[in-house]
Amino acid sequence: MAPPDELAATLRQIERSAGALATASVSRMEDVLPWFRELPADQRAWVMLVAQAGVRSLVEWLTNSGTSQEVSDEVFDAAPRALARSLNLQQTVQLIKVTIDVVEEQVPHLAAPGEEDALREAVLRFSREIAFAAARVYARAAESRGAWDARLQALLVDALVRGDSSDVLASRAAALGWTEAPPVAVAVGRSPGGETSAVVHALYRAARRIGVEVISGVHGDRLVVVLGGAADPISVAERLLVGFGEGPVVVGQPVPSLDEATESARAALAGYRAAPAWPAAPRPVAAGDLLPERALAGDTDARRILRQEVYGTLARSGELLETLDAFFAAGGVLESAARALFVHPNTVRYRLRRVAETTGLAPLSARDAFALRVALAIGRLDPSANTSG
Repeated sequence: MAPPDELAATLRQIERSAGALATASVSRMEDVLPWFRELPADQRAWVMLVAQAGVRSLVEWLTNSGTSQEVSDEVFDAAPRALARSLNLQQTVQLIKVTIDVVEEQVPHLAAPGEEDALREAVLRFSREIAFAAARVYARAAESRGAWDARLQALLVDALVRGDSSDVLASRAAALGWTEAPPVAVAVGRSPGGETSAVVHALYRAARRIGVEVISGVHGDRLVVVLGGAADPISVAERLLVGFGEGPVVVGQPVPSLDEATESARAALAGYRAAPAWPAAPRPVAAGDLLPERALAGDTDARRILRQEVYGTLARSGELLETLDAFFAAGGVLESAARALFVHPNTVRYRLRRVAETTGLAPLSARDAFALRVALAIGRLDPSANTSG
């Protein structure tokens, strides 16, 4: 490449032609880039300023080519941040290519006699450097946006954990551009550790692959994830396990919208605290499957559900409660329970099936039997148990 002093006449000619080159570049953009024609007039004007700054940067780069080959990112400072949000990196590269093409076409008119080849080579090198500069600008913007999104997601997660109002949740979600995708469920597990923005981004990428909306944040050592559009939250959480650390992952019940997600979050958080009491629990596990552990850990919602929906249902049908008591007292032996009740074993078997149908808990299953025992104890200890019809 020719030294700067050998391009002195060319540099002066490029400086004088900066405005004309920028105008010609924008005109070419309107001709060959359909999306550019659809930009508002003010944004096209900003592109003109960036093009002019690019030409000035070419002159500066040529002047300093003996000491530095890197183009300053300041060439893009002429445009406001709003323009960067309107144009993606691919579109910016297209604008740069058009501008460089125009400059290359004007080389015979810009270069002093004998300097055409040197200028053409310089423009080629400059185009590479300006593309790298654009990539750096967009990379920093993406990094900054990712960090900002992580903070916004952390605020929404904090609102969920605190049980804030639906208005607060809606405002936080709007700031993130959340697309309402029912049903919504909340999953809680251990954070894998490391930079919060990296944790959130890894989970976001995994969610995009399976087509679900997510909002996530690290709260203490916990990773809290809001799942949107997950018809089967357990199945979706299972496919997102790669984003969690070791230990249990608990999924709250699905709710119709983000406004009601505090209910799901409350159940998931309570289940996560109680999960160590069930070492053999599946991963992930539904918060509803941890009702007995949650009740023993002091979760009032779990106690209410077991008291009203399990004990209350059984108490309203006296023979089912009596049969269940006899079955447990007999150590789960049907014949012994039948003798204690003075009925046939098939009658006991029939009543136990009705217990399973009405409560969703099967007495012949060891896990469900444990939940039923806890429900009976809670119902009998709490005088406010709902046994009315």
